[in-house]
Amino acid sequence: MKEYKIAVIPGDGIGIEVVESAIEVITKQSKNKNYTFSLEYFDWSSEYYFKHNEMMPKDGIKQLKNFDAIFLGAVGHPDIQDHITLNGLLLPIRRAFDQFACVRPSILYPGVESPLKNIKPYDIDLVVVRENTEGEYANVGGFQYRDFPEEIAVQSAVFTRKGCERVIRYAFELAKSRNKKNHVTSITKSNAQGYSMTLWDRVFNEVKIDYPSIKTNSLLIDAACMDFLRRPKEFDVVVASNLFGDILTDIGAIITGSMGLASSGNIDPTNNSPSMFEPTHGSAPDIAGKKIANPMAQILTAAIMLDHLGEKDSAQELELSVKKVLEKGDTLTPDLGGESQTNDVTSAILSLL
Repeated sequence: MKEYKIAVIPGDGIGIEVVESAIEVITKQSKNKNYTFSLEYFDWSSEYYFKHNEMMPKDGIKQLKNFDAIFLGAVGHPDIQDHITLNGLLLPIRRAFDQFACVRPSILYPGVESPLKNIKPYDIDLVVVRENTEGEYANVGGFQYRDFPEEIAVQSAVFTRKGCERVIRYAFELAKSRNKKNHVTSITKSNAQGYSMTLWDRVFNEVKIDYPSIKTNSLLIDAACMDFLRRPKEFDVVVASNLFGDILTDIGAIITGSMGLASSGNIDPTNNSPSMFEPTHGSAPDIAGKKIANPMAQILTAAIMLDHLGEKDSAQELELSVKKVLEKGDTLTPDLGGESQTNDVTSAILSLL
């Protein structure tokens, strides 16, 4: 029997609650399969930071490297600036394991209401592929004359031909495998960013030649934001830089009903290193501990993890179970207009496995 070694980092806030739900679900599911999980928990979180002045130990990457996958809840705390949690845990893991493709689907499931008018289930079915290791989040720059009136801050984006090409090519391969609209949209801002984004545009135009069966277009990020709202049906696979992908996926989550359904995978397509799977809703400190967090994003994230590990039937089964609970509509958390608690939703999904 195949055993998958999973590093579990519940993190902060609702991350702890929804990870518990997702682990319960995939553990039960695995009992009827030809694989099992070996889970190891890591307490790296804001509480860890308060005790040790760091988000994870200095050998944290070394501790994670032999796992098959990393399953993360959320990190973030009102008393810690976001750049500390981002640069102390998430970005180091993404970069160390070269998880260059951040895959974030946005699907309007039956039973979920979009804030957009005249949108039916599955009218929105898109995936944003976000470049995940360089770009605007490369954290290159510095300060001069810090805390003086003349203070200067320099923040540089880093775009490499290799980084652009591999994530763009991944997006085309994903469009082929989805076999839905067979379309890739590139997100740019080359009218204002004359170096980084013109490199991105040139590489996109070169790569698309290798995929004659895939239709393409290119949108400026501001136009793309508008079209996510006014023409979301037209999108299939969207490929974007680190910052632009981050912006668009928040819009994608909201137009498909809730951040509580926003799943995500930080993928190393080469499988040389573990990939990391996390929902995008954050730690939500305003509802942490109230037992009303929606576990569906974490459970759908587990489905992405299973698919990446090669357990595609289990991934589809898990997504179908979530879909059925949504469609039935009588066990939903407040973010989706219901009154159920986290454990109620978890139990409903478990009953369908």
